Amino acid sequence: MSQVKQENNINLCIPLPLCVINNQGKVIDANEHIGDVFIYDAIVDADIFTLTGIKATDLYTAAEEDTHPLLKRNEKVFRLIAYLMGDEPDSNLGIIFNDVTGMEELKDRYNSEKPCVAKIQVDNYDQLIDSSGPAPKLGLSSQIDQTIRKWAAKMSASAARIKGSNYVVWFEQQYLEKLIAAKFDLLDEVRALETGADFPASLSIGIGVGGRTLTQTEEYADAALDLALGRGGDQAVVKRNIKIEYYGGKLQTVEKSNKGKSRIVGHALKQLIDQSKKIFIMGHRYPDMDSFGASLGIMRLCCLSDKEPFIVIDEFNESLQAIYKQAKESDNYKFITSEKAVTMAEPEDLLIVVDTHRPSLVQCRQLLDICERIVVIDHHRKVEEFIENPVLAYMESYASSTSELVAEILQYMTSKKVLLRLEAEALLAGMTVDTNGFAVKTGVRTFEAAAWLRRQGADPTEVKRFFQEDFYNIKLKAMAISSADIYDNGVAITTCQQVMPDAQLLCAQLADLLLTVKGVKASFVVGRNDEMKTVISARSLGAVNVQVIMEKFGGGGHLTTAAAQVETSIDETVSKIMEIMEVNK
Repeated sequence: MSQVKQENNINLCIPLPLCVINNQGKVIDANEHIGDVFIYDAIVDADIFTLTGIKATDLYTAAEEDTHPLLKRNEKVFRLIAYLMGDEPDSNLGIIFNDVTGMEELKDRYNSEKPCVAKIQVDNYDQLIDSSGPAPKLGLSSQIDQTIRKWAAKMSASAARIKGSNYVVWFEQQYLEKLIAAKFDLLDEVRALETGADFPASLSIGIGVGGRTLTQTEEYADAALDLALGRGGDQAVVKRNIKIEYYGGKLQTVEKSNKGKSRIVGHALKQLIDQSKKIFIMGHRYPDMDSFGASLGIMRLCCLSDKEPFIVIDEFNESLQAIYKQAKESDNYKFITSEKAVTMAEPEDLLIVVDTHRPSLVQCRQLLDICERIVVIDHHRKVEEFIENPVLAYMESYASSTSELVAEILQYMTSKKVLLRLEAEALLAGMTVDTNGFAVKTGVRTFEAAAWLRRQGADPTEVKRFFQEDFYNIKLKAMAISSADIYDNGVAITTCQQVMPDAQLLCAQLADLLLTVKGVKASFVVGRNDEMKTVISARSLGAVNVQVIMEKFGGGGHLTTAAAQVETSIDETVSKIMEIMEVNK
């Protein structure tokens, strides 16, 4: 005992605040400098957790792992250096309180003054200016410019205008949290401007944070802006290394009136097809009508170049049974499994991915690794997980469906009738499903594409036959609708408790049905598929961005149409939706 006391006395001579605790966390001794840390007269016999908020076990772990917790006391910051005072694991513990206030203040100042960059683009700038009429053109452009510069001035930022619609703003990191707290109110300010056009002005903002160099920070901003644009604009995306955050996204994507890009993409795609020996076409797992219709459309484009592509498909929802059977029996299409595709594929082959851009969702992930030339055609809002380095990417979130994009591409390949009747009907069916019968996300170009498909031989009556359902499913829908809860804020939630292979389709149809109920602004339907995963379908009339909500569950989609799959139970998932939407039973 006297030896331990002697060791304590030796340690207490250190000219830094120091105390000794036992393995119960009680302070058994302290030196005279400990008053620099604690304002109490005496701390002997006090509990270390009560004094510091740090558990004794954590301090013993810190001593073992040579880590140093920080403690803030008396407007100072101390780094705790813990060490065992004996050979046994439960020996007394010495704790030195090293004053690092100056160093921490310097670190905080360094972090707060780090440069961040915002890349800003005015969405649909040319269309916006042209639609505002000759007189207001300069006025609107000047208003947008003043709004952006006033926003930058609040942060003492450097703002430079590049061309008419692009800005680069450099600012210090200390302002970033304020921007996030304000939910990037610049988006609201620009949206509130009077444009004279039939749609409001909006911005896409990409912010790069925390790059090791200015060049890397700017690369982060470019990637963030690309994501904001790919998700339809009217939002800010913050990229901190691998972490990405989204803000805004209140507007429905404005349809682009210029079809020039479709023509350019069409010719570029045909050139890639002409140069390829083997071509594989695939959509997402459990393909829906849009994915299947787009695949048949791309297959016909390949046939125009005298190529015989392979459509990769393993399994499909019950809703595709009728059209898939018809396509299979016609012998006009080569359907192969993922397993077969992997054995056939070579690096020089062309892979065309439709209706998704996420590697985790494609029908065959291995094909992405084998084929060096990949084309992506998709209408979903872009997420951070996307197929890397495609040779051609046609991603337009304004489009109603991938079938619409493929139909436009086909229009520019020839003026003749190019589609077989089944292909035209498959594309029209894809558009019908993704627009909920041409009721949502439908623009002028959607109807023009549908009219072209009608001229190509698509019969709307036959298309309707593809959507016929079993009577059992209709009864399930009736039960789910009758048990739906509709809350005061216009949110409707219901569940489908039966385990079904086509649960996602059934939930999607139910979510669409709930939107027809008077007073409902957003609907959520939760079910369970045969893989024992919980599926969520979300719909809205535009007031609620269901895409952002589904992204919190690992899913995605569009402002008014989104979905997700999760591992949690149906009841747990419903509870989380209610928490996010701030509704109570």
